[in-house]
Amino acid sequence: MKKQITIAALFSLFSGIASAHPGHGLDGAYAGFMHPFTGWDHLLVMLAIGVWAAKLGGKARWQLPLTFVAIMATGAVLGLSGLNFAYAETAIAASVMAMGVLLMMSLPMNKMMQLSITALFALFHGLAHGIELQSQSSSAALGGMLFATAMLHSLGLLMASQRVKMVHVLNNSLAWLLLLVGGYLLLA
Repeated sequence: MKKQITIAALFSLFSGIASAHPGHGLDGAYAGFMHPFTGWDHLLVMLAIGVWAAKLGGKARWQLPLTFVAIMATGAVLGLSGLNFAYAETAIAASVMAMGVLLMMSLPMNKMMQLSITALFALFHGLAHGIELQSQSSSAALGGMLFATAMLHSLGLLMASQRVKMVHVLNNSLAWLLLLVGGYLLLA
């Protein structure tokens, strides 16, 4: 029963809004919240940051997600204020592939390198989100997006915890999916 409730709750995240009456535009907190769920690139990287943080363990479990959310907020504000980076989407596609590599291989790196990689990826994702949210110029949309991002990081952490069966299968499956989607996005 718990499994069916969990699956139903997850599917409800992807359901559309009922528009029986006028005035239900997709703006504000709802649009911001749903935004990270509507693109494979954003969804996979948000989950992967949580999985990577869990894999690294220790303080990385909170430092990487917190760094990502904080720097993504900074990037989004820059994007909302009109800063435009022509290769933001290419950088995001590269970050998708890079996260796949980071999950697949246990590359030794110090804490500063882990945080720098996380911050760089977050900056590009935030910048792209900010540019996309310019039409709404809503702090509620930005707040919704940041909340969803933190939620996806938490879900990644939970999925990668040792209490979940088949952690290695999940890690490898997510890594391959990141590599495939990232490669597709770079070629598309």
